[in-house]
Parts: sequence; structure tokens; C-alpha cells
Amino acid sequence: MYIPKHFQQQSHEALCDLIRKYPLATLVTNTSSGLSANHIPLRLVCKSSSDVVLQGHIAKANPLWKENPEQTLAIFQGADAYISPNWYPTKQEHGKVVPTWNYVAVHASGKIQFINDRSWKLSFLHSLTTEHESNQEQPWAISDAPKDFIEKMLDAIVGFEIAVHELNGKWKISQNQVEKNQAGVIDGLSASSDTKAITLASVMAQHTPVDH
Repeated sequence: MYIPKHFQQQSHEALCDLIRKYPLATLVTNTSSGLSANHIPLRLVCKSSSDVVLQGHIAKANPLWKENPEQTLAIFQGADAYISPNWYPTKQEHGKVVPTWNYVAVHASGKIQFINDRSWKLSFLHSLTTEHESNQEQPWAISDAPKDFIEKMLDAIVGFEIAVHELNGKWKISQNQVEKNQAGVIDGLSASSDTKAITLASVMAQHTPVDH
């Protein structure tokens, strides 16, 4: 991923937070039949900046685990939105403005290892379910389903872990614009009916402006 210096997210905490908020990753691997992309929710195990693991599972019918690729890239996409030149106050001053697209994204690359151990898969699913059910009024648990049904489901999946060796983040949120243009973009996004645009405005508002 091309990341100009002023768009680079260097906060390890911010990178991990985005993965937790947007866990559905595009998992890209190079297989014998060419590039493969799968969309999979991943669980982050972030022990330290140098010890990051992503956990997930795929259907056993998915041929990816048989290919057993060594390296993979997980792409996490946060909020994004179109940016209109009309939101820049400098448009009225000199007109030298063009449209763009703002977004936040994290790329995690590393070695993938597939896991068929039943106890690992069950433990992982418990953790994944607990995380995503935490905001439910009455959280669903694996124990709510019949045991024999869960046993069959376990047989139908393959787990995996990605030992992340490189974690990069790109926060393209108008840092290359003067502060009054940044403020104009925040106002424009905030007035939108698009929830992604409103979320992006919040991200921009929390970001410390770049000095010019």
C-alpha cells in the first residue's frame, strides 16, 4: 500500500482499534491457480506491537486451506467517503481544488497456519461469538445450540492463525489540506445522511491537524 508520510498512521493502538471495529477482512493469498480473495471476519489477538495474531476460520469446502499458502495479506477497511471541492473554502479564493476520496485502512501481512484441532476451533468460536454478541441484550452462546449440531459444524470448518509481521495503516483524512479546508470537509461530511461519512467526520475531528 502506497502511504505518503502525512497519511501514515503510526499509532499501534489506532491500528488495533480499527481492526476490532471493522473485523471483516479481505484475505488475499497467492495460490497455484492465481490470486485468491476471501472476505472473512478476523479476531485480533494483540499482545504487543511486536506480537500480533489474527484468528479466523473458513469452510472446509474452501480449497484455500489445501493450497496452504505461506503468506497472506488481510485488508481492513474503515470509514470512507467522497470529498467534494465545494467543501474547501480555498475554492472561492483560487479555484485550485479537485475531488478526492478520504478513507482509513489497515493492512496486515504475515504467515498463515491452518488448524484442524477441534479444541482450538471450539475455543476460538467461543471467543469470537462472545466478542460479537457482547452488545446484544441477550447474548447468544454456542451452548444455546444442540451439542451434536455444533459438533457437525466444527467438522465443516478449518481454523487458521496469521502471525502478523507487518502492520500498516493509512489515514487519508485531508492532512495535506490547510486547516480551514479540513474544517470544511468535516462540516460537509457531518451534514451528510451517510453514516460512513458521519463516522469519517468524527475520525477527522479527533485527528490532530498537520502543521503547514
